[in-house]
Amino acid sequence: MLPPFIIEEIRRREREDREQSEQIEQNLHLPLPVRPSRPSSDEPPARGVVVIDLAGR
Repeated sequence: MLPPFIIEEIRRREREDREQSEQIEQNLHLPLPVRPSRPSSDEPPARGVVVIDLAGR
């Protein structure tokens, strides 16, 4: 059995760790993600083609 002062010290540290993690969660203010707008026309979006030459000639 641990002495009471050691048990109290463990509880105090756990309480401080919990409070610190809650404070970090509260201070984290991230902007909401912006959804890209879709073109209003019925045309398919413009797409490009990328050619990668692996031969290196």
